[in-house]
Amino acid sequence: MLRPGSGGHQRGAANRTDESQVVVWLTPLDTPSPADPARRETAKAPELVQRNKSFEPHIIVVQVGALIQFPNKDPFFHNIFSMYDGKRFDLGLYEAGTSRSVRFDRPGVSFLFCNIHAEMSAVVVVVDTPYFAMSDRAGHVSIPSVPDGSYQMHVWYERSLPENLKGLSRVVTISEKTRGLGAIRVVDNPDFTFAHKNKYGEDYVPPPTQGYEHP
Repeated sequence: MLRPGSGGHQRGAANRTDESQVVVWLTPLDTPSPADPARRETAKAPELVQRNKSFEPHIIVVQVGALIQFPNKDPFFHNIFSMYDGKRFDLGLYEAGTSRSVRFDRPGVSFLFCNIHAEMSAVVVVVDTPYFAMSDRAGHVSIPSVPDGSYQMHVWYERSLPENLKGLSRVVTISEKTRGLGAIRVVDNPDFTFAHKNKYGEDYVPPPTQGYEHP
């Protein structure tokens, strides 16, 4: 059941128990997307924490212009990079207890990895609107404080193909009588994998099993 001002999605796979991490955002068609630089500057910068050789959280959604902090809370070095669409950057090697930051200044999807640990990955979705949300485990999406008007709805999910996601985009009207987005069917890519190359476009070198302790 859809809650007021919310959307629900169904994934194209049976027996799903976790319907989270589907991103939905609404771009106003009647007026330009409102900008609030003062709020952005005073708000606490979101974080993608490196801990236990993983990112916390795995996916983060921010508005254009957001500054994201990358604190290293592991007891060893990391080298975070993104060489894909969205924001391209390389934070270089930095040690435990330190932090780096990146300002995401244009819309797009950035896939993040660590050049040392192949198992690490994260995604930053940057949107040009304040009206966005990510689904919970039950598949519900609730976008608060959306004014009445016409919007272009966009959907993104890491395990879907771009062409399938593009087909989900549509115009929606929000009014006193219509606050729901309707059901959204998100189809999984059966060939999806987290495997990736390092920042030099090469395969990761497996850590040695003898000789010294590898992080």
